Amino acid sequence: MMNKEASRENQLQAFNRLLNIMDELREKCPWDRKQTIASLRHLTIEETYELSDAIMRNDLQEVKKEIGDLMLHLVFYAKIASETQTFDLADVLNTLCDKLIFRHPHIYGNTEANTEEEVKKIGSS
Repeated sequence: MMNKEASRENQLQAFNRLLNIMDELREKCPWDRKQTIASLRHLTIEETYELSDAIMRNDLQEVKKEIGDLMLHLVFYAKIASETQTFDLADVLNTLCDKLIFRHPHIYGNTEANTEEEVKKIGSS
């Protein structure tokens, strides 16, 4: 089994590979170039249902595939938005990180929570 640093490096390399492929597809593939956020919407919904079905069947190989399909869509949306300088993937990820930190003051702040119930109580206040 890989150590944590090697595993993280592999994850970052794989994610960078995906971003490079998305850049290339958006530039060179007529179908990918034509897509808009609106045109991808129904395909994203379909992929979400496929992920849900794989989860319900406990088919972890299919779950892995469907997570990839959804990740492609998320990267695709961010790529399209970056082309109009609306936002980019870094904006998406930093917004998500800020939200997670805000929602977890028991981890990133001075609040204490040792049980799931205490965490839920913090979130509802």
